[in-house]
Amino acid sequence: MTMSDKRSLLDIARSALEASAAEQTEVLVSADESGLTRFANNAIHQNVHKSSVGVSMRAIVGKKIGVASTDDPSEESLRDLADRALTLARHAEDLEDFVSLPEPIAATGDTDLAPVQATVDCGPEERAAAVRQMVGIAAAEGLSAAGQVMTGTDAVAVVNSLGVEAYFARSNSRMRVVMQGTDSSGFAEAESDDVSTVSAETLGRRAADKALLGAGPRDLRPGRYTVILEPLAVTDLLGTLAVYDLHALAHQEGRSFTSGRLGQRVCGENISVWDDGHDPRGGRLPHDYEGVPRQRVSMIDNGVLKAVPYDSYTAGREEGATNTGHALPAPNTWGPVPLNVFMNTGQYSVQDMIAATERGVLVTRFHYTNMIHPVKTIFTGMTRDGTFLIEKGRIVGGVRNLRFTQSILEALSNVDMIGAEGEQFEYAWAPALRIQGFEFSSATEF
Repeated sequence: MTMSDKRSLLDIARSALEASAAEQTEVLVSADESGLTRFANNAIHQNVHKSSVGVSMRAIVGKKIGVASTDDPSEESLRDLADRALTLARHAEDLEDFVSLPEPIAATGDTDLAPVQATVDCGPEERAAAVRQMVGIAAAEGLSAAGQVMTGTDAVAVVNSLGVEAYFARSNSRMRVVMQGTDSSGFAEAESDDVSTVSAETLGRRAADKALLGAGPRDLRPGRYTVILEPLAVTDLLGTLAVYDLHALAHQEGRSFTSGRLGQRVCGENISVWDDGHDPRGGRLPHDYEGVPRQRVSMIDNGVLKAVPYDSYTAGREEGATNTGHALPAPNTWGPVPLNVFMNTGQYSVQDMIAATERGVLVTRFHYTNMIHPVKTIFTGMTRDGTFLIEKGRIVGGVRNLRFTQSILEALSNVDMIGAEGEQFEYAWAPALRIQGFEFSSATEF
């Protein structure tokens, strides 16, 4: 038995719950263990291993809420945690819209989630072997490689005084590499719960090819272009939309495009976006951080805004709303942000999109994206590590990076080709998209 197994984490959570004298109490116990190998200049420079356990308690007194946390799961520490959370609650302002912590809800969907053994068994030697493959490709091409290989597991247990008890454990892995040339760079990344499905050689080759193809980048004037966004750029776009717009708190507070627009068309009919914590293509999450089973939420269906996710607080402050199991850990000022966002696929490859483009830009990924205007969904950022000019159906070379200032919903209204395959990055899974009239607002010198 390890500190992160179901019995251990639930025992810690129950002990903390028993120590609480609050009217309602919620205990969240999280444990993670991970290994990380970093490399730069074609050599490993850091190898670390981390293991941690954290306990957080939310104490409720009337409509007052206090949250305290500790990384010491001993009995004495848990009693102190309960005292601190209760003290904070008694001194807090009333949260007028608060109704209650959630009661137990029957699980929906696949809840059989466990770490993949290949990922659990992946140690520093295996991570170093993956790095060796990527570095070998870089050296052979006269490039400099930098990046990381990470493998790990995490587990979460939630209990509350109304009878909720929930637990999950999962594995995760990520490989990313930047290949740097004299005046160009290429990037590749992959995530999976099963590290054996991620090919370091494939990633290294992809990044190297981009760096080589982008050598001698030319200037491109700002303006509106036909743009092909590879999956990594699309998931960045979707993640930004999810954090700022696609959830109940932003909807209720009137700071989202969703406010007053349920049932209306908001983007192209060929676009559907949903959240599903049970889909194995993404980083699965069978229940949220209140212990409520996650429901699949169809947010945009064929261009029509259908719904937003809720947690217990936002569901309690809106008549007729249902808790969809999308709570983040307390204290949470963001709202019930969807963490397992998906977009529909189409029938095209990136090569099909390139061949069908008279003049346009191919974008590998975005960098430093920020939302400027959530209601208008205008976001900004820069291209990075592989931006190419397309002319007459083929890539003719690299271009210097460009800054974009673009409405996300406008972009999703101008999609005319959708990729047949998708990829998972961070909190979203998406295919490549070809978008007409994507706005680049300024150029760079690199």
